Amino acid sequence: MGHGGIRAVARAAGVSETTIRRGDVRPGGRRAPGGAGAAAGRWAQTRRGSRSRTAVCAVESGRAGRARGSDVSPLRWTTKSIRTLAAKLTRQGHRVGADTVAGLLRQEGFRLQANAKTLEGSQHADRDAQFRHLNEQARDHRDAGQPVISVDTKKKELVGDFHNPGRSWRPTGDPVPVRVHDFADPQLGKAIPYGIYDMAANTGWINVGTDHDTAAFAVESIRRWWHDQGRAAYPRASRLLITADAGGSNGYRTRAWKLHLARLAAETGLTITVCHLPPGTSKWNKIEHRLFSHITMNWRGRPLTSHEVILESIAATTTRTGLRVKARLDTNIYPTGIGVGDAEMAALPLARHTFHGEWNYALHPQPAPAIPAARSSRPSAPQWDPAMLSDPALTGLAPHQLQHLIEILAAKGDTRRGRPPRLANADQVLATVLHLRVNLAAEPLAVLFNSSRTAMHRTLLKIRRLLEAQGITISSVTTPPTALAALQAQVATQSSNPNSKIKTTG
Repeated sequence: MGHGGIRAVARAAGVSETTIRRGDVRPGGRRAPGGAGAAAGRWAQTRRGSRSRTAVCAVESGRAGRARGSDVSPLRWTTKSIRTLAAKLTRQGHRVGADTVAGLLRQEGFRLQANAKTLEGSQHADRDAQFRHLNEQARDHRDAGQPVISVDTKKKELVGDFHNPGRSWRPTGDPVPVRVHDFADPQLGKAIPYGIYDMAANTGWINVGTDHDTAAFAVESIRRWWHDQGRAAYPRASRLLITADAGGSNGYRTRAWKLHLARLAAETGLTITVCHLPPGTSKWNKIEHRLFSHITMNWRGRPLTSHEVILESIAATTTRTGLRVKARLDTNIYPTGIGVGDAEMAALPLARHTFHGEWNYALHPQPAPAIPAARSSRPSAPQWDPAMLSDPALTGLAPHQLQHLIEILAAKGDTRRGRPPRLANADQVLATVLHLRVNLAAEPLAVLFNSSRTAMHRTLLKIRRLLEAQGITISSVTTPPTALAALQAQVATQSSNPNSKIKTTG
């Protein structure tokens, strides 16, 4: 009779429900001992099992419900509740209740499942090698007593009486009332927590901004950490290692990030080395699971009604392993859309590592050369001589060694190929040597060799392939040579020319 049958039979026969159940299967598979009751139990179990298998077949075939977004997928994935499934099965002739459907699904190995973030997608071929390089740099700095920090921007938070995920202990029936809609308050705005995590000391420092998440804001956060906490913790530090994500305000492609780091290096006297995590691995950043996760758990279920509440919640974050966190409010204005010109980039004291120089580089504590002002009362800048480009201090090669390299590559490459404006083979080799040796990018090299950016990119790619084919390695300098200042001044002079075709990029 299905659900409720025992009670109906008991009332009709005038006996207790317990007496009826003795002839049926008891919970856990136990049966009443012997007799007709046991036989009736076996018969009922067989009938119920047959009905269950029929219901399971209906569920599996997808007749009882379709997977959301698909008309042909079986019920291997559905958002329908067990009551909805039971109602559909009953209408199809399978009289079952919601509890029976739930039991059947569990017997068949089904459970309520959430999405699992396990698919990383495509990954860079040198991802593991980059992590090994980063670990070597971190170990080297740590063993020498130099600071190693992990930096990143935490999720922006609405300031005001807004819903904050999580639950907190409060009197029963007295939840904290919050707004229904999450529209930012025009007066309070949003809070932008930028974090610095000291790996060796297990300490955190959060700079809570109120304007924009820009490269200037990121470097200012590191500057404030150094003056407030880092300098006292590492009084003899001469180097600083920063591990950061590949994108965002501190991404490896952001020019302003490098420019402001160079200024910080000049202010503090530190050689600042940056190692970026490979693309697609931001969740592996140490600061994510050693600092940000604990802050999120500490203020869960609590509306962030003001900046003071945010600062107090961050500062109150501790762990059993001894994590300590400080927080400061940053009300400075950080405008967006500020570009960095080729001349400024060429003047940076930046030295790229041999392995993936776009991800790993160092900024040395020497001020960038000042751009000479064009005034009649002052002596004019020295006359530019293209021979300065082949200075051994810049190329790392004696004149005869450079000429020998040019002859080797000329014999292996096809110098007839190329699109106008086209460089001579000797200039192509020299530009590539400067690119690899002193880390001059394609834009300033295009200015120095009177070429275009696109042509210079093709030239560098072509000559680098020839060098790799011949097994020739051009090592980059660890400290930018003094002779580089003349090249930087020339790039600055040419870039200020309104007729220059090299565009300024941000």
